[in-house]
Amino acid sequence: MKKIVTFGEILFRLSKSGYRRLSQTSLFNGNFGGSEANVAVSLSTLGDNVEYVTRVPDNQMGRAAILALQQYGIGLNHVCLGGDRIGEYYFEEAAAMRNSCVVYDRNNSSFYSMEPGMIDWHNVLKDADAFHCSGITCSLSQSAADATFEAVETAKEMGLTVVCDINYRKNLWKYGADAHETLHRLCSYSDIIFGDQGEWEVVTGRKRVPFEALDSNYAVDYPAFENYLKMIHSEFPNCKHIVMAMRNQITSSHHTLTGLLYTGEKMYKTKIYDIQDIVDPMGVGDAFVAGFIHARLHYADDNQKCLDYSLAASTLKNSVSGDFNLSTDDEIQNLMLQ
Repeated sequence: MKKIVTFGEILFRLSKSGYRRLSQTSLFNGNFGGSEANVAVSLSTLGDNVEYVTRVPDNQMGRAAILALQQYGIGLNHVCLGGDRIGEYYFEEAAAMRNSCVVYDRNNSSFYSMEPGMIDWHNVLKDADAFHCSGITCSLSQSAADATFEAVETAKEMGLTVVCDINYRKNLWKYGADAHETLHRLCSYSDIIFGDQGEWEVVTGRKRVPFEALDSNYAVDYPAFENYLKMIHSEFPNCKHIVMAMRNQITSSHHTLTGLLYTGEKMYKTKIYDIQDIVDPMGVGDAFVAGFIHARLHYADDNQKCLDYSLAASTLKNSVSGDFNLSTDDEIQNLMLQ
């Protein structure tokens, strides 16, 4: 079975129940997550062979994080132990017309102090087919960014398919690096690049094309999007698959979602999902990425099915509480048929 390696920081998520604000009551609920870990769990749930590489402290919280991932059958043979603490984030759920709120606490975490040379990437990647990473790992610290580029450059040198999720998080870029420049460089190594409209705007410096769907009948300006995607491809001509997710958050519990795929020769489009009664939107983009990686492994020559599959996987994540998308292949396939 083809193996995928994904690299990033596992986080401990703290939130309140019942749509309470962070300032209300003293009781927090906790679960593990993090973008790249979310992708790993999704891929393993879909039956893929996935290895997750991260760095956690050699203490009870580090061991708890590893145990949380082991239950999903993820390979953890190359987890690096070191540092003092697990990174955390506090999540305040959106409610009615109130937006969600995320407060990060990742400074000086085990992954924050990640450095080149800590992982033997040639050994990790020797039997892998694809390597997945995201812009989040480059946003934490210079040393974590350097470690990310060490991994990407090794994967490229070894002939793996490099998958990059832009994953721009404005509040994380604090150590002085230029987000546009760093993310543009990361994308230049990549065979598959995923981003939403805002993330592509950061990478390219070009204003996004609007997506303002209130329901599934919205008339998308496909010619404008195709021109935009052609422009992206001109900046990253070696990229084989450019994926764009478009989401309109109408209320906290009502979103519309669709996606586009551009291969350098053709743009593929898919349906718009009108998603109501959302349970948890955290990790929706990660589910999209994982769905596309999985689909590429199984339906490599069917670009339309790859896009349809990844969008359905992302849509279903809205129905799953927590960061991980635990939707099965059967559930995704059934949604595609509706």
